Amino acid sequence: MSYQSFPEDLRDFFFFLVGIKGTGMAALAEILLARGARVEGCDVEERFYTDEILEDLRIKVFTGFDASLLPAGTNGVVFSSAYSPHTQEVLREARDRGLPLWEYTEALGALSEKTPAAGVAGVHGKTTTTGIAGSLVKALGLPYTVLAGSAVADFGNRSTLIQGEEGLIAETCEYRRHFLRFHPDVILLTSVEADHLDYFSGYDDILDAFVEYVRGLPPGGKLIYCASQDGAVETAERLRKERSDLEFIPYGFNAPGAYGIEAVRREEGEQFFRLPCWAGEFCLRIPGRHTVENAAGALALVAVMTEKTLGRPLGAQDWETLAGGIRAFRGSRRRSEILGEAGGILFMDDYAHHPSAIRTTLKGLKEFYPRRRLVVDFMSHTYSRTAGLFDEFSESFGDADLVILHKIYGSARENQGEGETVSGEKLYQAVRKLHPRVYYTGEPAEAEPLCREILKPGDLFLTMGAGNNWTLGRRLYEEGKLRENNL
Repeated sequence: MSYQSFPEDLRDFFFFLVGIKGTGMAALAEILLARGARVEGCDVEERFYTDEILEDLRIKVFTGFDASLLPAGTNGVVFSSAYSPHTQEVLREARDRGLPLWEYTEALGALSEKTPAAGVAGVHGKTTTTGIAGSLVKALGLPYTVLAGSAVADFGNRSTLIQGEEGLIAETCEYRRHFLRFHPDVILLTSVEADHLDYFSGYDDILDAFVEYVRGLPPGGKLIYCASQDGAVETAERLRKERSDLEFIPYGFNAPGAYGIEAVRREEGEQFFRLPCWAGEFCLRIPGRHTVENAAGALALVAVMTEKTLGRPLGAQDWETLAGGIRAFRGSRRRSEILGEAGGILFMDDYAHHPSAIRTTLKGLKEFYPRRRLVVDFMSHTYSRTAGLFDEFSESFGDADLVILHKIYGSARENQGEGETVSGEKLYQAVRKLHPRVYYTGEPAEAEPLCREILKPGDLFLTMGAGNNWTLGRRLYEEGKLRENNL
């Protein structure tokens, strides 16, 4: 299957999306629809949060993947990376008809060819950074499209913000080097660390992938990178030696120049920071030192993109508007997401599934909510990641007051045998040696009686990880609200 660009004009082009309920696929459907295309698709029967979005867009979604579902008149097919043209009947039918096929990441890359584009990349932090960038784009009214890897409150709890076609800001993923299909003029790099160890052999391998991504910037392209993250700095330094034509823009706590963070202060539920590029103060209502860095990166990105597409630097009034955008940002789904408070207990959920992200998230929450006891329910994701970073995981929970652990949430892309060398029980034993209060249940649902026993008013209960333990927090929160309403 050879790569094809999108047609110049997407109006009335009939796309059929296979796996349309995925976060990225549903977002792509919305973008294609906004550009005048006709969109239908198919997926499993199970209902997801994206069903409501697709229904609101009046996109027809068929159940299953049978060849007969491919409509007559289809001009092209986009498919989720979870499916293969060699095994899915509907994709084989499309191939037999001679229709162009795009994998999701190829389709996103095809969109990036049409407009000035920025790719947000990194092992962690990219979803929040993209979400903040979208909040800033919204505040300034820029004619851009923004695509994040999760639902964002400021996007109407969708993954897309669509205000025009004159710029594209998109979260881009390193797994299987998918981001190499994107064609950015600007890259924002949050972090480079060993991860996805079912695909990458280790840190050097994943570093090479990020270097290759940045190397693909056009002449005069810009790399915005986090100056406090070693992997991002190493990536930038390697490219400096190769590409004197690129502009390197650092941001963060160790950064020289316009986007170096200074004068951070915190109050209950808010944190404030300053940057040399503006005399005023920014207020962020999301916890974590790392979130301040994400905000600084997003500000740098929007400033660079504005100058590129509008041909002018930001003025004083623009910076006032951007400060309002930072203050208005309410987070994204599963990224320090506040479910609500019930019975005096604050319930939150976070997607952090890498040791570095766990540590920074927990540290940020302790600083943000200093008077709350932090109870963390964590479910590790993939055997390969848990085994490869086992010691780092066991040392990640120092800022938690209580920790609950579960079995490892495996991945369909891993072999069952990989669970023979590492398990949730083994991680529990390792954490217990370092932490005074740790509990273990195999399934998250089995922890419900334990949580009812140990949780008390004033606690912050956080479900964390890329597994399915998020359902535990939601059930306990809904149970608590029901109890409150019945009093």
